[in-house]
Amino acid sequence: MAKVVLKNVEKSFDNHPIVRDFNLEINDEEFCVLVGPSGCGKTTTLRMIAGLEEITSGQIFIDDVLINEVPPKDRDIAFVFQNYALYPHMSVYENMAFGLRLRSYPKDEIDRRVKEAAGILNIEHLLDRFPRQLSGGQRQRVAVGRAIVRKPKVFLFDEPLSNLDAKLRVVMRSELKKLHARLKATMIYVTHDQVEAMTMGDKICVMKDGIIQQVSSPLELYEKPINKFVAGFIGSPPMNFWEMLITEKSGNLFAVSGGAELKIPARISPLLLPYNGQKVIFGVRPEDIYDKLFYRLGPIDGNVLTATVDIIEPLGSEIYLHLRVAKDVLVAKVDAHNTARENQLIEVVINMDKVHFFDPKTEQAIV
Repeated sequence: MAKVVLKNVEKSFDNHPIVRDFNLEINDEEFCVLVGPSGCGKTTTLRMIAGLEEITSGQIFIDDVLINEVPPKDRDIAFVFQNYALYPHMSVYENMAFGLRLRSYPKDEIDRRVKEAAGILNIEHLLDRFPRQLSGGQRQRVAVGRAIVRKPKVFLFDEPLSNLDAKLRVVMRSELKKLHARLKATMIYVTHDQVEAMTMGDKICVMKDGIIQQVSSPLELYEKPINKFVAGFIGSPPMNFWEMLITEKSGNLFAVSGGAELKIPARISPLLLPYNGQKVIFGVRPEDIYDKLFYRLGPIDGNVLTATVDIIEPLGSEIYLHLRVAKDVLVAKVDAHNTARENQLIEVVINMDKVHFFDPKTEQAIV
C-alpha cells in the first residue's frame, strides 16, 4: 500500500482559511481518522489528498512522490463518498466494474475482481440488483466494493456511515475494521463522531477550525488530552469542566469551588504549585465520579462531594446522574444498580488519580 504525508498544507476560499498549516504523516497500512466538529476542515483535507480540491500551499506525498500536480485519476486512490454516489441505472455488478472498464481492464480480470470484492463484503447475491432495490447498508457495501476492486494505494472515506441508522452504524464500523485488517490497506477516514473515531482508528487526528489539535492513539487521546477542546470532544458523555481555585493548606494543595474542596494528590501537586492562589479549569470524566455507597477502589480522603441529583438517565447497563454541587453541574456514569433518586442528596467520590487540570487562558493541559 502507501504512506501519505502532508507538509504545511493550507487551503483558503476567498482568502478565508479553511485548513491551516496541516502536518500529518500516515504510515503504510495505518487506519487514520480525521475527527472534529462540522466545518473544521476534515473533508476539505480529504478532498485535497484525493485531488478534488486544489491546495493553496504546502505539499502532499504518497509513497514519497509529490502529488500536488497529479490528476485525481492518476493518484491511485479510491474515494468512498458520504452519499454512496452509485449510478442508479447500473446494476451492482456494473457499478463495481465501471471504474475498471474505464481503465480498459480485461473482461476476465474485471469479473474476477468484482466477484472477489463481493465475496469479501457478502454481497454476491446482490450483483444483479439496482441501487433502488438496496437498503442503506447494502448501498454502502457496494460503494466500498467499488473502491476495493481498484486495489488502490490509499482508501479515503468521507463520513460513509452518516446516513445509516444507529444499529447499522455499529455493524458497519465492525465490518470496515475487519476489512482494514484483511486488506492491510492505508485508510483515511473522516467523521464528526468521536465514537467512530475511537473504535476504528489506529491513529486519530483531532481538528478544530482547520488546525490540528492533537494526533495520537485512541487511548492516549482519552487519557492524555493536550487541551480542553480535545478533552471535551473525546469521550461520551463528555468530560465535566469546573472552574476551581488552587489553594494551599497545611502543606497540601486543594482545588476549591463554592462548597467543594478536593485534595490534590502529591504526585501532581508540583505541576499545580505555580497556580497557587489562581483559578484553573478542573476536568473529570463521568466514569471517574462514584456514588460513595458503591465506591470500593481505595481511600477517599479529601475526595468526597455532597451533590443533589437533578436528572437520572437509565441506559440499561449504566445510569447517568446529573448532579448539582452548589452552582456547578456534573454528570456521573454509575452502575445500573445505583439507587439514587431525583432531588436526593448523595455523596460522590472523585477519583483524583484520573482528573485533569487546564490553564484558564490557554486551555492547554497542566495535568
